[in-house]
Amino acid sequence: MVAGAAPAGKVLTVVHDLAFERHPDAYSFTDRTYLRLTTRWAVARCRLLIAVSESTKQDLVEAYGVAPERIRVVPLGISPPSTPPAPASALHDLGLNGTFVLQVGRIEPRKNPAAALAAVERLDGVTLVIAGSEKDRALSETLRNSTQCRVLGRVDQAMLELLYKRAAAVVVPSLYEGFGLPVLEAMARGKVVVAAKSSSLPEVGGEAALYFHQSADPDELAGVLSVALNDQALRTRLARIARARAAKFSWDKTAAGVAAVIREMVVA
Repeated sequence: MVAGAAPAGKVLTVVHDLAFERHPDAYSFTDRTYLRLTTRWAVARCRLLIAVSESTKQDLVEAYGVAPERIRVVPLGISPPSTPPAPASALHDLGLNGTFVLQVGRIEPRKNPAAALAAVERLDGVTLVIAGSEKDRALSETLRNSTQCRVLGRVDQAMLELLYKRAAAVVVPSLYEGFGLPVLEAMARGKVVVAAKSSSLPEVGGEAALYFHQSADPDELAGVLSVALNDQALRTRLARIARARAAKFSWDKTAAGVAAVIREMVVA
């Protein structure tokens, strides 16, 4: 995904990810062609590019041959939660009365919910709750067929805040993310995060999350989730350092980083 601006005849483009290159099957031919053309245009036209992570910077270098010195990394930010959570009774209405692990994001193969469910199904008394639009309907139905999964579709912010509040852990098993906002959102709320060790996710989570290799089998991921759910000392420590790490990311810092690149570009 790319975003561009053209002040005073100079062009600056922000590249969020190259998912259309890393996972082309997730995109239609039209969308994939458009994204490739606009990215090639940006690479050819812009003296400087902004990437939202070191991972995306490396993707630009590898996939489009961009010289590393042309890329400035400006991480995304996060705003403190401002919407009160929905009443706790809303979970009861959804049939969520026990321990659950939360995954936030669209339902599509790149987000890898099937791996999360395969691991959760190896844990007694734990449910996987997925909140996000259902891009892949067939995958959604497969997930719904499990008695240990609840597919909620898109939810409003109040419900999302309640899910974050009550989740025993947040799982981010994505095969690829340009930045990984769900990791940051969960950390800002002091949640234990279990994430795939892929693309930008370790870059965002740092030492405040637990990781599994994206090629891990369900038993391995289940083992990491079990530790995340049951090691109380670890949970307390991760909650503390997660909030501290999330506090390092803000939209003010993002804006300042973008402004610095614009100044560099304009005076050159």
